Amino acid sequence: MPEEDKTTMIDVSTKYMDRNTRFWNRMAQKYARSKIADEDAYQRKLAMTQALFTDEMKVLEFGCGTGSTAIIHAPFVKHYHATDISSEMLKIARQKLEATQINNLYFEVTTLESTVKSGDRFDAVLGHSVLHLVNDMPETVQQAYDVLEPGGLFVSSTVCMRDSFWFVWPLVPVGKLLGLFPTIQFFSRKTLEATLESVGFSIEQSWQPKKRAAVFLIARKPH
Repeated sequence: MPEEDKTTMIDVSTKYMDRNTRFWNRMAQKYARSKIADEDAYQRKLAMTQALFTDEMKVLEFGCGTGSTAIIHAPFVKHYHATDISSEMLKIARQKLEATQINNLYFEVTTLESTVKSGDRFDAVLGHSVLHLVNDMPETVQQAYDVLEPGGLFVSSTVCMRDSFWFVWPLVPVGKLLGLFPTIQFFSRKTLEATLESVGFSIEQSWQPKKRAAVFLIARKPH
């Protein structure tokens, strides 16, 4: 890919994983109270995803936050495993789950890397609002590929910071020092799609509701 379009990464060492965990634990209550920016787009993404589900599927969602999307999707599949690095996020998620009658949804504090190493495999993997917040986006995409069964689906909704919020870049170092920002990666939609294809995914849908909105992708691992 062109030199100017390569992924730019911030915070790639293990110590920043701990910083990220602390950041998201601290932000959990505020995150839980936040409103969905575009409800119509969110509902369309839910519908597009559920159209892919069957009642025999085993689904993994990583970076699930406070579990709202997991709780919506779980009734449409056989088993739903939702993970996050933040125990405080998942504490809220479990409280939400207790208010339902859903019995096929399991929340776990863990990383995608650990899930890959466990040997567990899934028919679909979801990663929403998370790929620009991981330490290594290409490696995370590779892990999503590795944890899928042949023919499995990867569904993501990702803010491509290099296209939409490039002007934030100069503020990130100061924001990190002040604890205002977690790890942030700046990459373009072009880079994101090229990364999925480079690990072997075939992109079946790519949709961006409007300028500066997250890019919604559905990709498939070959059989």
